[in-house]
Amino acid sequence: MNNLNVIKLGSSTILEHPSIFEEIYNLTKKGEKILLIAGGAEGIKKKYEKINRKMPFLTLVNGDEVRYCSPEEMPIIRSAYNEIILDTVINNLKKYNLSIFAQCGGENNIVIGEKGNPIKVIENGKKIIIRDSFFGNFKGCNKEFLISNLEKFDVVCICPPIKDLELNEFINIDADMLAAHLSTELGAQHLRFVTSTAGLLKDTEDKFSTIPDIYLDETLPMVKGRMKQKVRAANWALENGICDIYISGPHTLEGKGKTRFWNMELSSKEFDLINKVVRIPSISKDEYELADFLKNYINSPLVQSNIDGAGNIVFIKGNGSKKLMLLGHIDTVPYLWKVHNDENGISGRGVVDAKGCFVNFVHMLEDVEVPKNCSLIVIGAVEEEVSSSKGAYFIRDNYKADAVIIGEPSGEDNLTLGYYGLFKLKITVSKLQEHTTAKDSIGVVDQLIKITNDIRKNVENIDSKCLSSLINVKYMNEDGVMTAIGILNFRMSPDAGKDYASKINLNYGKNADIQILRATPGFENRRNCNLVKAFVRGFNKDGKRIHYLKKRGTSDMNTLATKWFDTPMVAYGPGDSSLDHTDKEYLLTDEIRTTRRILKNTIIEWFKMEEGD
Repeated sequence: MNNLNVIKLGSSTILEHPSIFEEIYNLTKKGEKILLIAGGAEGIKKKYEKINRKMPFLTLVNGDEVRYCSPEEMPIIRSAYNEIILDTVINNLKKYNLSIFAQCGGENNIVIGEKGNPIKVIENGKKIIIRDSFFGNFKGCNKEFLISNLEKFDVVCICPPIKDLELNEFINIDADMLAAHLSTELGAQHLRFVTSTAGLLKDTEDKFSTIPDIYLDETLPMVKGRMKQKVRAANWALENGICDIYISGPHTLEGKGKTRFWNMELSSKEFDLINKVVRIPSISKDEYELADFLKNYINSPLVQSNIDGAGNIVFIKGNGSKKLMLLGHIDTVPYLWKVHNDENGISGRGVVDAKGCFVNFVHMLEDVEVPKNCSLIVIGAVEEEVSSSKGAYFIRDNYKADAVIIGEPSGEDNLTLGYYGLFKLKITVSKLQEHTTAKDSIGVVDQLIKITNDIRKNVENIDSKCLSSLINVKYMNEDGVMTAIGILNFRMSPDAGKDYASKINLNYGKNADIQILRATPGFENRRNCNLVKAFVRGFNKDGKRIHYLKKRGTSDMNTLATKWFDTPMVAYGPGDSSLDHTDKEYLLTDEIRTTRRILKNTIIEWFKMEEGD
């Protein structure tokens, strides 16, 4: 499920720090899907105090103390979650007019588990076996039910206890592990554990000693108490899921007290950033987490950084009037898989299209000295992979540059001079239901195909080099009205010009509605500009001969070109573009190195040329 955040809130955060719910509200406004997992320790404590009953604990043989969940105690625990924890969550979220679904996991068998094995404990100095503890483990969940409610409600909140179907009893479960399991079952992109400390602390007596990163197989002798369970849950999700994970606090998602867990070994500085950026999911419209990470990753007094009004991550080095923009994009298409490294490269969603290119751009902020009369602008745009191109349109209308390098995979030996444009139509044909034998009857699907073929002929008359495809065809019959909908995509060559859409007749009668979703022209840069000359020199310095490409896809270059008529623009970056949008994205580390060297040399050469003007 895209844009899904699983957030585990400790009970003290829920009961004593209502500001967390404003943060949840802000996430929903960004379009994020929110699954809250609520802890209950403080609520259970309050419940026992309210009924004036002593809360029973067991001492495990390793010295840890755990709550005794006997059959007699389980109704009290369940009541504490319902009356104190869930009521608090619901009441706080309602203040922000959010719609909420909230239940214990065991209700309606949403989450099922199995009672744990008998446990060894110490009682009066002796080891004994406890067989009636109703504490258990996750076994499964009703995924369809949860996904349906995540689509319907702004926030879904689930808490222990869960249901053991074999015993037909509620059993308790650790809320951290519940969050880890549900994030994996639902394919969440982000898993957060909000706690009372600023992440994981190197020294528990020093609240500022946050450990920023935990890598695979690290020993963590400083971890004690309840934090051990959070680390266990984080590592379980890291091993079994595809989400990025951090522990955050105190009692906040937004603070800098974050400990991130990485399914990678500590890598060299050369590849640290690319390894991490690929491991933070950023499907289109879910780019904020990656943008925020990048903003905090770059920590230099020479570099200004901010997230702009569209959500783009923006870095600026230098304040001169000659501006070179390096424009990449940080979003990816859907379907994620676990990122992995081998001795030659890295595989993961977006590593080719186009996180590898953008990370190279970010490295230029450190690798290149910017002359006094120049500026280097590095931008990671949002929503490049969807029709909105929100980030690029915002850049087009709010920024300026003297030259632009677009971050798209060209391969180390090639420079992309231009892209085809995109002409995208939504064709809707509707009519009242009629018998197929009626005189002059033509079905809506047939009419859709006829209109599609006619438009194709008209477009080909304008641009003989265009490519087209009919995608996402749907048919519906509702209340006696038949409807066929199709999306017709054209890739338009630069030869079609900028106003090709005005030359195409889209009037096909009252039964047909044709909406232009996108009409972006193609663009091709000239070879005799300073930007291309700088690339030629950059290639030569690396002992390479430059090859020029014109691609039939579309990039943010096309969007900028609709207004930046005289701005030189090319695209360059590591990767094989035939792997774009496939499950075989793979980037060679040697190619990252080579393109990074060529890019650095090119930027230096461009600055030299502009200094001489």
